[in-house]
Amino acid sequence: MKIRVLSKLLPALLSPSLTLAQQAGTYETEQKPTITLKECTVAGGCTSRKAKLTLDANWRWIHETNGYQNCYTGNQWDTGKCSDPAQCAQNCALEGVSKQKYENTYGIKQLQDGVRLNFATDHQYGVNVGSRLYVMEDDENYAMFYLKNREFSFEVDVSELYCGMNGAMYFTEMQANGGKGIGSNNAGAKYGTGYCDAQCPHDMKFIDGEANVVDWTTNPNDKSNNMGAGKYGACCAEMDIWEANSMASAFTPHTCSTEKLYRCSDPLECGDNGSGYRYDGVCDKDGCDINPYRMGNEDFYGRGDHYAVNTLKPMTVVTQFLTNDGTDTGDFSEMRRLYIQDGKIVHSPPSTILGPGKESDSITDQFCDDKKDLFGDVNDYQEHGGMKGMGESLDRGHAMIFSLWDDVEVNMLWLDSAYPLDKSTTDPGIKRGDCPGGETSTPTYLRGKYPNGGVVFKNAAVGEIGSTYVSPTPETPTNKPTPKPTTVSEGCFSNDYKDCLPKSYSNGPASCNTVWLPNGPQQGCIALWGDCTDNSSSCCGNAVCFGDADHAACVPPADSTNSPTSKPTTPKPTPPTCTICDDRETSWQIQNGFDCATDTVRMDKKCNKDAKWANKGYCRLSCYNAGSGYPGDVCCDGTLFDRKSLRGR
Repeated sequence: MKIRVLSKLLPALLSPSLTLAQQAGTYETEQKPTITLKECTVAGGCTSRKAKLTLDANWRWIHETNGYQNCYTGNQWDTGKCSDPAQCAQNCALEGVSKQKYENTYGIKQLQDGVRLNFATDHQYGVNVGSRLYVMEDDENYAMFYLKNREFSFEVDVSELYCGMNGAMYFTEMQANGGKGIGSNNAGAKYGTGYCDAQCPHDMKFIDGEANVVDWTTNPNDKSNNMGAGKYGACCAEMDIWEANSMASAFTPHTCSTEKLYRCSDPLECGDNGSGYRYDGVCDKDGCDINPYRMGNEDFYGRGDHYAVNTLKPMTVVTQFLTNDGTDTGDFSEMRRLYIQDGKIVHSPPSTILGPGKESDSITDQFCDDKKDLFGDVNDYQEHGGMKGMGESLDRGHAMIFSLWDDVEVNMLWLDSAYPLDKSTTDPGIKRGDCPGGETSTPTYLRGKYPNGGVVFKNAAVGEIGSTYVSPTPETPTNKPTPKPTTVSEGCFSNDYKDCLPKSYSNGPASCNTVWLPNGPQQGCIALWGDCTDNSSSCCGNAVCFGDADHAACVPPADSTNSPTSKPTTPKPTPPTCTICDDRETSWQIQNGFDCATDTVRMDKKCNKDAKWANKGYCRLSCYNAGSGYPGDVCCDGTLFDRKSLRGR
């Protein structure tokens, strides 16, 4: 759930001269940064171009059309120039941004294939916080993207984003020309006009060619005294591909009952939080999100190699927009996610908290229903059309957006900490990450402590499903291992057909999966029980890839005629006697009816990959039999014992 009264990126320019406008200024030549944008097909691969990026109007300098005087200073309009909406739009000009100012004033640095957005940038007039950029089709129009039955990927580095920050990549149903020609909007997309999102932000200075000066009030939560809000809000459907820092991430579709930018005019249709109308407006503000941590996978995403996705390293994020019939015209039915890091594909993990039969790893109508039921949330997503309604919005085209922001309303607790604060952290869905919240997540603290924090976005790509990334393919040995080593030390025993057990265990199998590797550890193949969904011929030894197009794993051969290479007859040291390993479930497994022997999700994701499991020794026998045993374990064959009599209940 997101609690945001204002826009996705709250402008925080601590400067009397840097504001915004609706006419086109002439004092600065616009010199936009670029990002590499790829268009891909399965058959033809990808073609690339340098797409320009333009800064949102809310960050730009606004001044009188015939001079240099500001139309907006601090958090107030100049009442002389902006006494009413139409007059203000006619009297004020929105200025261009030079290449130098993009970096030195707004913190947007050009890199090869993309940009780095800096968090807090000192300049001659004060401090700029964050930024918001739109991808351009040409000099006058935003690029429009139609994502149904498509795949979108991009490269991102969040290693310098800390608790309370949000480096976001998303799409919204903006107009291609930025609303140019509506009212007094003569600036258009070139100058970053026409923003909208599902929060119906009231802080937009201009909406539909008019200044948002009616009932303008300052924001008491903004300690920098730069922000305010007007009567009107800018509403439209929103597809959040990536809202993240180095501690937590989420992807979230938000539906609306309106089309394109809709200017809401009262608290009810705007769904204003302060008025108690959050779930009465034209848009779904909560959305239907997958945050892996919130869905029970606390060890999936974070700072360090012990997480499946290590946020200290760059990664490629791939999102797929599937339809019910696999065509562009079908109904939008599912949103899937995978990551590529260090040459490996990491799939978004299934939920561990929804209960048996509901462990979805993708966003569907059913997942949203199950999740909202468990969390006790209002299902506003379905009220505004659900997956089908979101697909209809995607059919109308969305603009691509990159941003960096902090949160003066609730300190980004909805993304990376516990929220809402009046609920117990043990309630399902309340914990969204390990950030402590409190003072260390406030904008004031972050701007002082981490001014040089930031996020890197590179190489955006859109195309047919499976076309925007090259699946990492390990090198497979051209010849099978030799039948027998010349000396005992060349080979070893293995429980996963790939990695060696310690030398002290090198005589005689301790479980039914133990095999002899004549040439030692194997390279360029997938270990037993590893994911072979995209590499069906790359299992180690005689393991076979078993499953379907959605998920497959390397499993032992079906019969003894295809068994792995037998161990050599050369005498070897006597191994230690195997030990009887128990199968003690976690309290959560017990409460939810899961059994170690059949709980394949946790055998794959937990065991020796989870520090808490390793410390407690949960499911020791099943972990061992799955090839993920704890260090030092040599469990006896589990089929010889009554497992249920061994559990420490």
